[in-house]
Amino acid sequence: MKKAFEFLKQLERNNNREWFTTHKAEYETIAKENKTLFNQIHAELQQHDQVPGIHMYRIYRDVRFSKDQTPYKTHFGVGYSRLKPMLRGGYYIHLEHGNSFVGGGFWGPDAKDLLRIRKEFEISTAEIEKITSDQTFINYFKEIKGDAVKTAPRGFDKNLPAIDLIRKKQYVVMRPLTDQEVFSADFPKEAVLTLLAMRPFFDYMSEVLTTDLNGASLI
Repeated sequence: MKKAFEFLKQLERNNNREWFTTHKAEYETIAKENKTLFNQIHAELQQHDQVPGIHMYRIYRDVRFSKDQTPYKTHFGVGYSRLKPMLRGGYYIHLEHGNSFVGGGFWGPDAKDLLRIRKEFEISTAEIEKITSDQTFINYFKEIKGDAVKTAPRGFDKNLPAIDLIRKKQYVVMRPLTDQEVFSADFPKEAVLTLLAMRPFFDYMSEVLTTDLNGASLI
């Protein structure tokens, strides 16, 4: 990954089509090596979870609706999706000089799923608190993160004990990584261990999103 990170640092300083075209062959070599790494992690992950989907994100940015018109991303990313509709939650690896992480969760739940999650937390947070207070979860992630609305969502009392969870629009976890951790020969193994540490969180949220408030299956 050292070669990949050096390429990204150069790209950050020369984020234009002329430079990229000149270094296209170098990029393609790195992209091929990344694909091997990401497929290796995927194969190992599949030994422990049902993860049929793998999506390696393109380095080309969609600038149609962005103020930032630089044409290329300065990171590499891959997502792994679980078997729907039974299994929910997505795994993600982000590799960037000084800003790498392994993470996952529920980045953009639709309105129906978001309401179901909030209703669950309105009733009880016992299960999610049990998960987030487990030492393994704390060691890897510390807490559930995610953007939140400023006040209580419509229909929810702002004085609810679980209002901090209910205010969230996303429910994600992440483990930051130093460059040296990414360069380590143990990185693929550590990445898989980190992804698997999300399983209790994913499995609980899957149960929530596939049942109604009475616990009856929706699928």
